[in-house]
Amino acid sequence: MRKQTLKGTADYLPKENAVRNSLMLKIRSTYESYGFSSIATPMLESIENLDNSDGGENLKLIFRIMKRGEKLKKALEAGSPDLSDMGLRYDLTLPLARFYANNRNELPNVCKFIQMGDVFRAEQPQNGRMRQFTQCDIDIIGNKSNTAEIELICATCNALENIGMSNFTVNINDRRILSRLLASCGFSEESFNTVCISFDKLDKVGAEGVVAELREKELDSAAVEKFEQFLKNGDFSLEYVTKLCGDCEEFAQVKTIIDSVESISDGKYSVRFNLSLVRGQSYYTGTVFEVVCPEYGGAIAGGGRYDNLIGKFTGEVIPAVGFSIGFERIFGILVSKEAAIAETDKLAILCTEEQFAEGMKKAIPLRKEMNVSVVLKASKVGKQFGALEAQGYSFAAFFDDVEDREKWKRLGK
Repeated sequence: MRKQTLKGTADYLPKENAVRNSLMLKIRSTYESYGFSSIATPMLESIENLDNSDGGENLKLIFRIMKRGEKLKKALEAGSPDLSDMGLRYDLTLPLARFYANNRNELPNVCKFIQMGDVFRAEQPQNGRMRQFTQCDIDIIGNKSNTAEIELICATCNALENIGMSNFTVNINDRRILSRLLASCGFSEESFNTVCISFDKLDKVGAEGVVAELREKELDSAAVEKFEQFLKNGDFSLEYVTKLCGDCEEFAQVKTIIDSVESISDGKYSVRFNLSLVRGQSYYTGTVFEVVCPEYGGAIAGGGRYDNLIGKFTGEVIPAVGFSIGFERIFGILVSKEAAIAETDKLAILCTEEQFAEGMKKAIPLRKEMNVSVVLKASKVGKQFGALEAQGYSFAAFFDDVEDREKWKRLGK
């Protein structure tokens, strides 16, 4: 049997997992301080739900699970190409939409949810891209006002600050603004998505690269030429785009979000309009946002408004907006920087086999203030102290000295 993990997955040693747990605890407690409540959804979803979720390129990365038993046998005998009936979730948004639709009668009109859990994508494994990874999401359902975006952005940035991130910028756009711009250039509505996919690469390939890709797609040449002129002009400010497309509600909403978040942040992080920000999921209907940190190589959080996704289950428009922290990228950054994680004191009580039960009793009151483990005393105590220190223990105490803290052995610095 193979002992290595499958490609795109990872084992975590105790020290690494302690960092992960600490990060998740800080993120969760920050969100809870804003009034969000935790929920949990299954990792398995109906393949029908996954396939119809408007997840963009992620739909190509679904891990599909084959039918079983008689269902599989009948499908094979019938020569049916439909051999799967469920799959692993590729994000936490589609499961949340289903959860809300299924439980809405027991929920308030406006819901503020936390979801933290593993998701799965059939990626080509490489640095920064895993097949199993953790997402940390907050969502607000039932609030059509942009106060939802403002709260989500502030809560997420606060969580990032609390886990040691700094020098980041919040980029904001609205897909409706981008659609207005593309329409003004002469692109058909059917081509908006493919134009956006190319435009989203502006930071990587530049204006010339975007235009070249649009021409390769054989889109309307007059529209491409007009869009090229806009790109070469280089003014992507909200004010200029507003003047170009005509003032409308979307521009005012984005400006309100930017002004409000800037006021609340009080200079701790910057907020700016970014016209080329698209986000990959097709279910986004309005505002989209991303937190970028050049020092750490790009986006560390992202989200947007998806007012139509829940309606796929309920048949009605229900406003919803969410933000997700890129947990794995942040974990990798902090581990590589050997960031210090505050840990609870950890005591080892050293005893013989005969003393073990009594040692367990002595540990009970101490566990109210620290982590306590009762271990058998080794013949070479000096080496044992070194091993305990390597495992993260703060103190060691012999069985007879537990009540006298002056006699505890301090391990490490």
